[in-house]
Parts: sequence; structure tokens; C-alpha cells
Amino acid sequence: MPQVLAFRGLRYDSKHVGTLSKVIAPPYDVIDAALQQKLYDQHPANVVRIELNKDEPGDHEGNNRYTRAAKFLKGWRDQGVVMREMAAALYVYHQEFEVLGVVHVRRGVMARVRLERFGTGNIHPHEETMSGPKQDRLLLTRACRANLSQVFGLYPDPSGEVQKILDDAVAGQPPLEATDHLGVKSWMWPLVDEAIAAKISGLMGPRPVFIADGHHRYETACNYRDEVANAHGGEFPDDHPANFVLMMLVGMSDPGLVVLPTHRLFQLPAVASAKELITKLGNSFTTQQAGSGPGEAQSVWELIESQGDQGVFGFYTAADSQWTLAQITPEGKNRMEQVAADHGPAWRALGVSILHRLVVQDLLGSKEIPTPGYVHLIDELVQGIATDQYSCAALVMPASVEDIRSVSQTGERMPAKSTYFYPKLASGLVFNPLE
Repeated sequence: MPQVLAFRGLRYDSKHVGTLSKVIAPPYDVIDAALQQKLYDQHPANVVRIELNKDEPGDHEGNNRYTRAAKFLKGWRDQGVVMREMAAALYVYHQEFEVLGVVHVRRGVMARVRLERFGTGNIHPHEETMSGPKQDRLLLTRACRANLSQVFGLYPDPSGEVQKILDDAVAGQPPLEATDHLGVKSWMWPLVDEAIAAKISGLMGPRPVFIADGHHRYETACNYRDEVANAHGGEFPDDHPANFVLMMLVGMSDPGLVVLPTHRLFQLPAVASAKELITKLGNSFTTQQAGSGPGEAQSVWELIESQGDQGVFGFYTAADSQWTLAQITPEGKNRMEQVAADHGPAWRALGVSILHRLVVQDLLGSKEIPTPGYVHLIDELVQGIATDQYSCAALVMPASVEDIRSVSQTGERMPAKSTYFYPKLASGLVFNPLE
């Protein structure tokens, strides 16, 4: 049963930094070199200096980007740039953002959540992790002894019961505000109320939590906890901060929860033409011509969205500039059962699973391919096609929140880049100290 608790967070003192917009940043894994420099230049206390410090010439074990991050965090605390909350708080957090001209508000709460290894409790992953990012985050956690950015968790709350309590509690109170480099607005209310914290903890206890984003951070937190426990021998208290991780919790029925598709741009497999593609798809898909030229991407995507079916795809073949709309057939589903017999029905029904396991690996015969280009918006896909770097492209439906639940509860994990929850959570609003 997930244990959700208030905590005494570390957060910026606006008297020292001014507007929070100058010191927040996106999570480390979406910061490229150009954005990193922009954030460095934006403010001397921007969180990027601890979340993703720069490598420097001459770095060694005693002086590197992790040790520098720790020195920045300690210095900011000593100088009062970052302050400790006076009492344990829950941090109500809303984000306002726009997608394709529609304004959304996603609502949730940041809290300290007791760690459970995946497969041992009621906190479930949905994506695979890699050793490199986990080692990177572990080195940073060892140095800073704090969670610097949140894990993003989803929980069932069909009536909005939990979020209503939180929103009612902060109604009429001015929030802390920040706007990121993409124009996403963040509003945060530190909520110091023991009775409400206890009520939220009680309501959350029986509910499963599904990790939407931050799998590497979550597994790193578990690894760090184990290290601290080993260092303490048999004297590791149950309430030690390392037993917990900073998590943003959002109800799965929240109307502001937006999952964007992740379309693919392929260098390989090379498909000479739409005719060749259709031949190779065989009786596993029904197909129809859907237009020619990159400019037809939007209309093809609208056709796919209108059907709302994970088994429908739009394929673009660069050699003849043709779009092909393809829908899986009963024969295709039977073949998917055979080629993906190592997975369950929920996993086999995902669009990204069908695309990679059935289409790319089986029907097109490409077991090993370069990592595709991943894009979320149609304009980005059109720009990618225009570079002439890719032989084909695929429009694919995003996995839904219910898909995540279905796959996660079976103990399986989705293929890479199955989901993209937009926007990313802002780093720098609150930190969770681990000592």
C-alpha cells in the first residue's frame, strides 16, 4: 500500500531569487546543450546547476559535475537562497498549458512516497529502464542527498475525490508562480495542514500508483535507499528520509492529463515504395492509399485519430512520397500472438508493440534497426521527412492511461517511447532532502 506523506521540503526563497521562472528547469533528460546554456545564463541559481551540471575540462573523482552540484546546493542553503519549510507540507501543484490551441490545466500534489521495489507492492512501472541514466542519477543523489526532481505518478481517482480536498484547501490562497521556456505555467501551494495530510494519506493508501514518467529516478531512489540501509547496518530507522521519494501524484481521470503520440521516423527498414510496403504487410493489414507528399500528414493523422484504434497506422514511404493507411486484420492479430507470444494480450494490443514487433521486425524483416527519430507533433514529423534522412515514417496512436494500467498490472513494461505526458514537470519548485 503506497504511503503518501507531507514533508519539510527545500525550496527557493523568492526574496533571494526574485521570480521563480528564472530558476526552474525541465527534467534532466529533456535538456540539450543549448537549453542547458540558456538556463545557466538565465540565473546564477537556476536549478540546472544541480539537476544537470556541466562537465568541465580536468574533471576527476574529487571534482566533477556531481560534486559541483552538491556544492551549489549546500551554498544556496547556507546563503538562504534555498530554505527549509518550517513544517511538513503537501505541495499542491497545477500546470496550465496549451496543445494545438486548447488550454488545459493538470492538477496534482507533490508528496513524499514510501519506496517499494517494483513487483513487491502497489507501485507499478510501465517502461523499461537503462543502466546509464540510473548510474548518473545515483551519483547525483549520493552527492546532493536529495531528490531534485519529481517522479510522476498516476493513481485512480474517478470522482476526483482526492484532488477536490486539496483544491478546496488552497482555494483563495495566492500560489507561487513560474513560467517555463515553453510557456507552461506552474502554480504551487505549500499546504501545511496535518489533518488534511492525514486524510490524503488515508485515501491514497489503498490505491495503486502507476509511474508515468521518472522510472530511472524511482529505481535510483530504491538503489540509494539500499545503499544507506547497508551503511547503517541493522540500525536503519523506518522513517529515515531515504525510505521515501519525491513524487507528483495526478488522478488518472484528471481532465488536464494529456498523452501525446510519439510518431516514428525510420532510417531503416528501407521500403522502396508504398507498393512494396503493402506487399510485405500482406493479409496482416488492410491498406488504402491516403494521399501523397509530406503535407498530407495532418489529414492522415485525423483519419487515424477519428478511428481511435491502436491497430491503425499511417505509413509514409519517402521514395515515392506516398501515404498508406493500414489497419490490422484478424490474421494480423493472430500473427502478432505468435511473434509476441512472450507478452500478454494488453502488451500485444498496443500500437507501438504492433508497429515494432509485427511490422518492423516480422513483416519487414528488420530485427535490428537504428534508433528511430521520435516526434510528437505533426509539424515535427513533416520537418523530419523534409530532411531526406529517413526512408519511411509511421503515425501511431498514443497509449492511453488505461493502456498503462492494463499493461502495468500484469507486471509487464511497454516498449520504449510508448507514452509522452505533456508537459514535463518543472524541476526547482521543491526538493526532498534525504538526510
